[in-house]
Amino acid sequence: MKRLLLVLVATAASVSAQTAARRATNLAALLAYPAFYHGRPIVLIGNVTTDQNGRARVSDDNGSVRLVLKNSAPDGLDEIRGEFWDISRMKPDDPRFSTYDLRKTFELDPDGPWPRSGEVTAIVVTAVRPATPPPAPSIRAIVLNPTRYIDQKVTISGQYSGRNLLGDLPEAPAKSRYDFVLRSADAAIWVINMRPKGKDFDLALDARIDTNRWLTLRGTVQHGRGLQWLDAEAGTLALAKPPAETPAEEPVRVPAGPPPEVVFSTPTEDETDVSTTTSVRVQFSRDIDPATLKGHVKASYVQAQSKERGEPDTPPINFTTQYSAATRVLEIRFAAPLERFRTIKLELLEGIAGADGQTLKPWTLTFVVGS
Repeated sequence: MKRLLLVLVATAASVSAQTAARRATNLAALLAYPAFYHGRPIVLIGNVTTDQNGRARVSDDNGSVRLVLKNSAPDGLDEIRGEFWDISRMKPDDPRFSTYDLRKTFELDPDGPWPRSGEVTAIVVTAVRPATPPPAPSIRAIVLNPTRYIDQKVTISGQYSGRNLLGDLPEAPAKSRYDFVLRSADAAIWVINMRPKGKDFDLALDARIDTNRWLTLRGTVQHGRGLQWLDAEAGTLALAKPPAETPAEEPVRVPAGPPPEVVFSTPTEDETDVSTTTSVRVQFSRDIDPATLKGHVKASYVQAQSKERGEPDTPPINFTTQYSAATRVLEIRFAAPLERFRTIKLELLEGIAGADGQTLKPWTLTFVVGS
Protein backbone atom coordinates (compact mmCIF):
# COMPACT_ATOMS: atom_id res chain seq x y z
CA MET A 1 0.00 0.00 0.00
CA LYS A 2 1.31 3.42 -0.87
CA ARG A 3 2.56 5.12 2.25
CA LEU A 4 1.56 8.74 2.39
CA LEU A 5 3.59 10.88 4.74
CA LEU A 6 2.78 14.47 5.50
CA VAL A 7 5.44 16.21 7.54
CA LEU A 8 4.94 19.69 8.86
CA VAL A 9 8.26 21.38 9.48
CA ALA A 10 8.64 24.66 11.36
CA THR A 11 10.94 27.10 9.61
CA ALA A 12 11.23 30.67 8.48
CA ALA A 13 9.03 31.66 5.57
CA SER A 14 10.56 30.89 2.19
CA VAL A 15 10.84 33.44 -0.57
CA SER A 16 7.92 31.89 -2.45
CA ALA A 17 5.74 31.99 0.65
CA GLN A 18 6.47 35.69 0.98
CA THR A 19 5.57 36.55 -2.59
CA ALA A 20 2.73 34.15 -3.47
CA ALA A 21 -0.83 34.40 -2.23
CA ARG A 22 -1.92 31.83 0.31
CA ARG A 23 -4.61 29.24 -0.51
CA ALA A 24 -7.12 27.86 1.99
CA THR A 25 -7.40 24.08 1.74
CA ASN A 26 -7.71 20.88 3.79
CA LEU A 27 -5.92 17.56 4.24
CA ALA A 28 -8.24 15.69 1.86
CA ALA A 29 -7.35 18.07 -0.98
CA LEU A 30 -3.61 17.92 -0.29
CA LEU A 31 -3.61 14.12 -0.29
CA ALA A 32 -5.68 13.89 -3.47
CA TYR A 33 -3.82 16.56 -5.49
CA PRO A 34 -0.22 16.86 -4.23
CA ALA A 35 1.15 18.04 -7.59
CA PHE A 36 -1.37 20.89 -7.79
CA TYR A 37 -0.53 22.24 -4.33
CA HIS A 38 3.23 21.73 -4.55
CA GLY A 39 5.15 24.91 -3.74
CA ARG A 40 2.05 26.84 -2.69
CA PRO A 41 1.58 28.70 0.57
CA ILE A 42 -1.47 27.19 2.25
CA VAL A 43 -3.60 27.42 5.36
CA LEU A 44 -5.54 24.50 6.85
CA ILE A 45 -7.23 23.55 10.11
CA GLY A 46 -6.81 20.34 12.10
CA ASN A 47 -6.72 18.92 15.59
CA VAL A 48 -3.21 19.01 17.09
CA THR A 49 -2.08 16.58 19.79
CA THR A 50 1.33 15.97 21.38
CA ASP A 51 2.35 12.61 22.84
CA GLN A 52 4.55 12.00 25.90
CA ASN A 53 7.66 11.99 23.71
CA GLY A 54 6.91 15.47 22.40
CA ARG A 55 5.82 14.31 18.95
CA ALA A 56 2.97 16.39 17.61
CA ARG A 57 0.37 15.39 15.04
CA VAL A 58 -2.49 17.17 13.30
CA SER A 59 -5.56 15.22 12.26
CA ASP A 60 -9.03 15.43 10.80
CA ASP A 61 -11.47 12.85 9.48
CA ASN A 62 -9.04 11.96 6.67
CA GLY A 63 -6.21 10.89 8.97
CA SER A 64 -3.33 12.34 10.95
CA VAL A 65 -0.19 14.20 9.93
CA ARG A 66 3.14 14.54 11.71
CA LEU A 67 4.18 17.97 12.98
CA VAL A 68 7.87 18.80 13.36
CA LEU A 69 8.14 22.14 15.13
CA LYS A 70 10.84 24.41 16.45
CA ASN A 71 8.38 25.63 19.04
CA SER A 72 5.52 23.77 20.64
CA ALA A 73 2.06 23.95 19.12
CA PRO A 74 -1.05 24.36 21.26
CA ASP A 75 -3.08 21.19 21.60
CA GLY A 76 -6.60 21.34 20.21
CA LEU A 77 -8.04 22.73 17.00
CA ASP A 78 -5.30 24.78 15.32
CA GLU A 79 -4.85 26.80 12.16
CA ILE A 80 -1.61 25.85 10.41
CA ARG A 81 0.09 27.98 7.77
CA GLY A 82 3.02 27.04 5.60
CA GLU A 83 4.20 25.90 2.17
CA PHE A 84 3.21 22.52 0.76
CA TRP A 85 5.85 20.25 -0.78
CA ASP A 86 5.39 17.15 -2.91
CA ILE A 87 8.89 15.69 -2.51
CA SER A 88 8.64 13.79 -5.81
CA ARG A 89 8.78 17.12 -7.65
CA MET A 90 12.09 18.03 -6.00
CA LYS A 91 15.60 16.56 -6.25
CA PRO A 92 17.83 15.26 -3.44
CA ASP A 93 20.21 18.21 -3.94
CA ASP A 94 17.42 20.79 -3.86
CA PRO A 95 18.73 23.78 -1.85
CA ARG A 96 15.49 23.81 0.14
CA PHE A 97 16.66 20.57 1.77
CA SER A 98 19.95 22.09 2.93
CA THR A 99 18.81 22.62 6.53
CA TYR A 100 17.06 19.26 6.93
CA ASP A 101 18.12 15.69 7.61
CA LEU A 102 16.11 13.80 4.97
CA ARG A 103 16.08 10.59 7.00
CA LYS A 104 15.00 12.20 10.25
CA THR A 105 12.65 14.87 8.96
CA PHE A 106 11.03 13.15 5.99
CA GLU A 107 11.78 9.48 6.79
CA LEU A 108 13.40 9.37 3.36
CA ASP A 109 16.53 7.51 2.30
CA PRO A 110 18.43 9.93 0.02
CA ASP A 111 20.36 7.00 -1.47
CA GLY A 112 17.26 4.92 -2.16
CA PRO A 113 14.56 5.19 -4.84
CA TRP A 114 13.10 8.69 -4.99
CA PRO A 115 9.40 8.80 -4.01
CA ARG A 116 6.65 8.97 -6.58
CA SER A 117 4.01 11.69 -6.63
CA GLY A 118 2.18 11.90 -3.31
CA GLU A 119 4.27 9.27 -1.54
CA VAL A 120 6.17 11.76 0.60
CA THR A 121 4.74 15.22 1.12
CA ALA A 122 5.41 18.03 3.56
CA ILE A 123 4.16 21.34 4.82
CA VAL A 124 6.92 23.73 5.80
CA VAL A 125 5.18 25.50 8.66
CA THR A 126 5.42 29.23 9.19
CA ALA A 127 2.77 29.67 11.90
CA VAL A 128 0.44 27.71 14.16
CA ARG A 129 -2.32 29.27 16.21
CA PRO A 130 -5.58 28.16 17.83
CA ALA A 131 -8.43 28.05 15.34
CA THR A 132 -11.62 29.93 16.04
CA PRO A 133 -15.04 28.55 15.03
CA PRO A 134 -16.38 30.26 11.90
CA PRO A 135 -19.09 32.80 12.79
CA ALA A 136 -21.21 31.81 9.77
CA PRO A 137 -21.01 29.62 6.65
CA SER A 138 -18.76 31.03 3.94
CA ILE A 139 -16.65 29.62 1.13
CA ARG A 140 -13.54 29.86 3.30
CA ALA A 141 -15.24 28.28 6.31
CA ILE A 142 -16.46 25.34 4.21
CA VAL A 143 -13.03 24.71 2.66
CA LEU A 144 -11.21 24.88 6.00
CA ASN A 145 -13.85 22.89 7.92
CA PRO A 146 -15.45 20.59 5.30
CA THR A 147 -16.80 17.93 7.67
CA ARG A 148 -18.55 20.62 9.72
CA TYR A 149 -20.80 21.49 6.76
CA ILE A 150 -21.22 18.25 4.77
CA ASP A 151 -24.89 17.64 3.85
CA GLN A 152 -25.91 20.98 5.34
CA LYS A 153 -27.80 23.69 3.47
CA VAL A 154 -25.87 26.96 3.42
CA THR A 155 -26.00 30.32 1.68
CA ILE A 156 -22.74 31.68 0.29
CA SER A 157 -21.51 34.61 -1.78
CA GLY A 158 -18.44 34.69 -3.99
CA GLN A 159 -16.68 36.01 -7.04
CA TYR A 160 -17.68 34.16 -10.20
CA SER A 161 -14.81 32.27 -11.88
CA GLY A 162 -16.56 30.36 -14.63
CA ARG A 163 -15.40 26.82 -15.29
CA ASN A 164 -12.32 27.24 -13.05
CA LEU A 165 -11.00 29.95 -15.38
CA LEU A 166 -8.60 31.32 -12.76
CA GLY A 167 -7.15 27.93 -11.83
CA ASP A 168 -8.39 28.03 -8.25
CA LEU A 169 -9.05 24.30 -7.93
CA PRO A 170 -7.23 21.18 -9.14
CA GLU A 171 -10.14 19.39 -10.79
CA ALA A 172 -13.86 19.60 -11.57
CA PRO A 173 -16.41 17.34 -9.87
CA ALA A 174 -18.02 16.75 -13.30
CA LYS A 175 -21.49 16.55 -11.80
CA SER A 176 -23.38 18.71 -14.28
CA ARG A 177 -22.85 20.54 -17.57
CA TYR A 178 -22.90 23.93 -15.83
CA ASP A 179 -20.37 23.35 -13.01
CA PHE A 180 -18.71 26.64 -12.08
CA VAL A 181 -16.46 28.07 -9.36
CA LEU A 182 -17.08 30.76 -6.76
CA ARG A 183 -14.12 32.22 -4.88
CA SER A 184 -13.74 34.52 -1.90
CA ALA A 185 -10.53 35.69 -0.24
CA ASP A 186 -8.10 32.73 -0.43
CA ALA A 187 -10.73 29.99 -0.89
CA ALA A 188 -12.81 28.59 -3.75
CA ILE A 189 -15.60 26.03 -4.19
CA TRP A 190 -17.47 24.38 -7.06
CA VAL A 191 -21.20 24.91 -7.66
CA ILE A 192 -23.15 22.19 -9.47
CA ASN A 193 -26.62 21.79 -10.99
CA MET A 194 -27.04 25.52 -11.50
CA ARG A 195 -26.65 27.43 -14.75
CA PRO A 196 -25.07 30.84 -14.01
CA LYS A 197 -28.09 32.64 -15.40
CA GLY A 198 -30.81 34.71 -13.80
CA LYS A 199 -32.81 37.87 -14.18
CA ASP A 200 -30.74 40.34 -16.22
CA PHE A 201 -27.60 38.17 -16.33
CA ASP A 202 -26.26 35.15 -18.22
CA LEU A 203 -22.61 34.56 -17.31
CA ALA A 204 -20.04 32.92 -19.59
CA LEU A 205 -18.59 29.61 -18.42
CA ASP A 206 -15.50 29.57 -20.65
CA ALA A 207 -14.53 33.26 -20.94
CA ARG A 208 -13.17 35.63 -18.32
CA ILE A 209 -15.46 38.48 -19.30
CA ASP A 210 -17.73 37.87 -16.27
CA THR A 211 -15.12 37.03 -13.62
CA ASN A 212 -15.64 40.41 -11.93
CA ARG A 213 -19.24 39.52 -11.06
CA TRP A 214 -20.33 38.33 -7.61
CA LEU A 215 -23.12 35.83 -6.95
CA THR A 216 -25.06 34.55 -3.97
CA LEU A 217 -26.92 31.24 -3.81
CA ARG A 218 -28.10 28.49 -1.50
CA GLY A 219 -27.31 24.79 -1.69
CA THR A 220 -26.18 21.62 0.05
CA VAL A 221 -22.49 21.06 0.77
CA GLN A 222 -21.09 17.81 -0.64
CA HIS A 223 -17.61 16.38 -1.13
CA GLY A 224 -15.57 13.71 -2.89
CA ARG A 225 -12.08 13.05 -4.31
CA GLY A 226 -10.61 15.87 -2.22
CA LEU A 227 -13.10 18.43 -3.58
CA GLN A 228 -16.00 20.29 -2.01
CA TRP A 229 -19.00 21.55 -3.94
CA LEU A 230 -22.41 23.10 -3.42
CA ASP A 231 -25.40 21.32 -4.95
CA ALA A 232 -27.35 24.47 -5.76
CA GLU A 233 -30.99 24.97 -4.88
CA ALA A 234 -33.14 26.11 -7.80
CA GLY A 235 -34.30 29.70 -7.67
CA THR A 236 -31.68 30.91 -5.17
CA LEU A 237 -29.07 32.33 -7.57
CA ALA A 238 -28.77 36.12 -7.63
CA LEU A 239 -26.21 38.82 -8.26
CA ALA A 240 -24.40 40.06 -5.17
CA LYS A 241 -22.19 42.97 -4.21
CA PRO A 242 -18.50 42.36 -3.52
CA PRO A 243 -17.37 42.93 0.08
CA ALA A 244 -16.58 46.54 0.96
CA GLU A 245 -13.00 45.55 1.72
CA THR A 246 -10.90 42.41 1.78
CA PRO A 247 -8.47 41.83 4.67
CA ALA A 248 -4.88 42.15 3.52
CA GLU A 249 -4.03 38.67 4.83
CA GLU A 250 -6.75 37.06 2.74
CA PRO A 251 -5.91 38.27 -0.81
CA VAL A 252 -8.29 37.39 -3.61
CA ARG A 253 -5.42 36.79 -6.03
CA VAL A 254 -4.48 33.13 -6.26
CA PRO A 255 -1.14 31.99 -7.71
CA ALA A 256 -1.19 30.12 -10.98
CA GLY A 257 -1.27 26.36 -10.74
CA PRO A 258 1.40 24.09 -12.22
CA PRO A 259 1.46 23.85 -16.03
CA PRO A 260 -0.88 21.23 -17.50
CA GLU A 261 0.64 17.90 -18.49
CA VAL A 262 -0.49 14.91 -20.53
CA VAL A 263 -1.20 12.13 -18.03
CA PHE A 264 -2.64 9.44 -20.31
CA SER A 265 -3.17 8.59 -23.96
CA THR A 266 -4.70 5.84 -26.02
CA PRO A 267 -3.06 4.50 -28.10
CA THR A 268 0.04 4.61 -25.91
CA GLU A 269 3.51 5.70 -27.01
CA ASP A 270 5.10 3.27 -29.52
CA GLU A 271 2.05 1.00 -29.49
CA THR A 272 1.90 -1.34 -32.50
CA ASP A 273 -0.86 -3.09 -34.43
CA VAL A 274 -3.26 -0.22 -33.79
CA SER A 275 -6.60 -0.43 -35.61
CA THR A 276 -6.98 1.55 -38.83
CA THR A 277 -10.22 3.00 -37.44
CA THR A 278 -8.77 4.13 -34.13
CA SER A 279 -9.26 7.54 -32.60
CA VAL A 280 -6.77 9.12 -30.20
CA ARG A 281 -7.68 10.20 -26.69
CA VAL A 282 -5.38 12.40 -24.62
CA GLN A 283 -6.08 13.30 -21.00
CA PHE A 284 -4.58 16.35 -19.30
CA SER A 285 -3.69 16.92 -15.65
CA ARG A 286 -5.56 20.23 -15.54
CA ASP A 287 -8.35 22.07 -17.35
CA ILE A 288 -7.41 23.25 -20.85
CA ASP A 289 -8.58 26.43 -22.57
CA PRO A 290 -10.38 24.91 -25.61
CA ALA A 291 -9.68 27.98 -27.75
CA THR A 292 -5.93 27.32 -27.56
CA LEU A 293 -6.29 23.87 -29.15
CA LYS A 294 -7.19 25.33 -32.54
CA GLY A 295 -4.22 25.12 -34.89
CA HIS A 296 -2.04 23.45 -32.28
CA VAL A 297 -2.86 19.78 -32.93
CA LYS A 298 -1.06 18.01 -35.78
CA ALA A 299 -1.33 14.45 -37.10
CA SER A 300 0.88 13.08 -39.88
CA TYR A 301 2.44 9.98 -41.37
CA VAL A 302 6.20 9.71 -40.79
CA GLN A 303 7.95 11.19 -43.83
CA ALA A 304 10.78 8.65 -43.83
CA GLN A 305 8.30 5.89 -44.67
CA SER A 306 7.04 7.86 -47.68
CA LYS A 307 10.58 7.96 -49.07
CA GLU A 308 10.91 4.21 -48.54
CA ARG A 309 7.66 3.70 -50.44
CA GLY A 310 8.72 5.98 -53.27
CA GLU A 311 5.85 8.40 -52.65
CA PRO A 312 6.45 11.88 -54.07
CA ASP A 313 4.56 13.41 -51.14
CA THR A 314 3.46 12.16 -47.75
CA PRO A 315 -0.35 11.80 -47.79
CA PRO A 316 -2.13 14.16 -45.39
CA ILE A 317 -4.25 13.01 -42.46
CA ASN A 318 -7.53 14.84 -42.00
CA PHE A 319 -9.07 14.85 -38.55
CA THR A 320 -11.39 16.65 -36.16
CA THR A 321 -10.94 17.32 -32.45
CA GLN A 322 -13.34 17.41 -29.53
CA TYR A 323 -12.43 18.48 -25.99
CA SER A 324 -14.43 17.41 -22.91
CA ALA A 325 -13.96 19.85 -20.03
CA ALA A 326 -15.63 17.43 -17.60
CA THR A 327 -12.96 14.75 -18.09
CA ARG A 328 -10.13 16.96 -19.47
CA VAL A 329 -9.90 14.62 -22.49
CA LEU A 330 -9.05 15.66 -26.04
CA GLU A 331 -10.31 13.22 -28.70
CA ILE A 332 -8.84 13.21 -32.21
CA ARG A 333 -11.07 11.52 -34.78
CA PHE A 334 -9.68 10.69 -38.21
CA ALA A 335 -11.82 11.44 -41.26
CA ALA A 336 -10.86 8.17 -42.99
CA PRO A 337 -9.28 4.88 -41.94
CA LEU A 338 -5.54 5.18 -41.43
CA GLU A 339 -3.24 3.46 -43.91
CA ARG A 340 -2.02 0.05 -42.82
CA PHE A 341 1.50 -0.58 -41.55
CA ARG A 342 2.35 3.10 -41.22
CA THR A 343 3.69 5.09 -38.29
CA ILE A 344 1.51 7.96 -37.11
CA LYS A 345 2.92 11.02 -35.36
CA LEU A 346 0.52 13.12 -33.29
CA GLU A 347 1.79 16.44 -31.97
CA LEU A 348 0.40 18.90 -29.44
CA LEU A 349 2.24 22.06 -30.44
CA GLU A 350 3.40 25.04 -28.44
CA GLY A 351 0.53 27.40 -27.66
CA ILE A 352 -1.92 25.11 -25.85
CA ALA A 353 -2.72 26.56 -22.43
CA GLY A 354 -4.58 25.70 -19.27
CA ALA A 355 -7.65 27.59 -18.12
CA ASP A 356 -5.42 29.91 -16.07
CA GLY A 357 -2.97 30.59 -18.92
CA GLN A 358 -0.23 28.15 -17.91
CA THR A 359 1.18 26.61 -21.11
CA LEU A 360 1.45 22.94 -22.00
CA LYS A 361 4.91 21.69 -22.90
CA PRO A 362 4.87 20.42 -26.53
CA TRP A 363 4.07 16.71 -26.59
CA THR A 364 4.40 13.96 -29.20
CA LEU A 365 2.79 10.52 -29.56
CA THR A 366 3.83 7.92 -32.15
CA PHE A 367 2.15 4.60 -32.88
CA VAL A 368 2.08 2.04 -35.67
CA VAL A 369 -1.07 1.03 -37.54
CA GLY A 370 -1.56 -2.70 -38.02
CA SER A 371 -3.57 -4.66 -40.53
